[in-house]
Amino acid sequence: MEYSSMTLSNGIRLVHAMVDSPVGHCGVIMNTGSRDEAAEEQGLAHFIEHTIFKGTIRRKAYHIISRLEDVGGELNAYTSKEETAIHASFLSEYYDRALELFGDILMNSTFPEKELKKEREVIVDEINSYNDTPSELIFDEFEELVFEGHPMGRSILGTPELVRSFGAEEIRRFMSRNYHSDQMVISSVGNIPAKKFFALAARYFGRFPSGSAVSNRTPFAGYLPKNRTLEKGTYQAHCILGGLAMDVYDDQRMTLVLLNSILGGQSGNSRLNLSLRERNGIAYNLESSYTAYCDTGTLTIYFGTDPDNLDRALELIGREIRLLQTKPLGSLQIGKARKQLVGQLAMSHENHEDLMLAMGKSILVFGKVERLDQISERIHSISALQLMEMANRVLDDRILSTLIYK
Repeated sequence: MEYSSMTLSNGIRLVHAMVDSPVGHCGVIMNTGSRDEAAEEQGLAHFIEHTIFKGTIRRKAYHIISRLEDVGGELNAYTSKEETAIHASFLSEYYDRALELFGDILMNSTFPEKELKKEREVIVDEINSYNDTPSELIFDEFEELVFEGHPMGRSILGTPELVRSFGAEEIRRFMSRNYHSDQMVISSVGNIPAKKFFALAARYFGRFPSGSAVSNRTPFAGYLPKNRTLEKGTYQAHCILGGLAMDVYDDQRMTLVLLNSILGGQSGNSRLNLSLRERNGIAYNLESSYTAYCDTGTLTIYFGTDPDNLDRALELIGREIRLLQTKPLGSLQIGKARKQLVGQLAMSHENHEDLMLAMGKSILVFGKVERLDQISERIHSISALQLMEMANRVLDDRILSTLIYK
């Protein structure tokens, strides 16, 4: 898919792909997340994501919600360790409305105390809900285990005590420090000419103050593998094992993407799914995940099983890892694996909302968007030997950590 890009005079980057669809998707992706918080700010980036919709100089919270909802659109946002995004889906005829709303939210939000008070309790309820879901909570606690003592290990949601302490002053201080124009990308996929999209973005974001961020991110160092079992009183045993992996800029990153797909990716014929579920029937929820950050990454394997099957599941996982480390894939096997990953990526491009967010993040991180044929070429160049070397590099049991809920 072809895309167009440009940079506004204040440093905000724009990227757009025109598609023949009645629905447009547009978002503002910012290079700031929970790892940019000070210790006493834990949860603040996520708190801003919630409260930035709660009122501007000329709109109340209801009017913000209704601006796109009234014409069938959806307004949304998310926060991760390294980014924050405000995005929307709407009929393409409402691009003007969407971009004007984004500009109003990002430049004119007032953060009224009445609304902050309500949203604090909403987020505390979100935290409590998360704590009641062990299959989700274990991922946060595993990152706390791996990145112990580092901002990367903190929960994005924060703690109830800290969330209840945040006010407008803390919000404005964080935004002033992190929401800079050179760290913003406005991304779009929709049925609108690039020239018109760029003109609308310039109209509503041209007044955003120019600014350059100075990164205060401290690289993580000093990882030590750990094994921890926590008594949670759950019906299932939940387990994550994994460790550090390469960062988003690593030349071998795509090799790990392919290895992860083979091991426990989204397909039903992944090694782990075939072993634990299809052949032995001891796990319903299982997956492996590779997450790349700007200076580090993680590779994790998660599964839930009956406590009586925990040791057996770990044994089977260990067997599959050892096979990947010691037995190179045959030409037929690696050929299928490459085609499968390329097919999955192609299908993900058909989800225009996901594509819009992926394009924005790619511009934010790499300054470009790689075409699908270029990605495919990289995947097809990966050899069986490279996969085996990668398995030994990141799945050596001497460097893996384990967290178990029982």
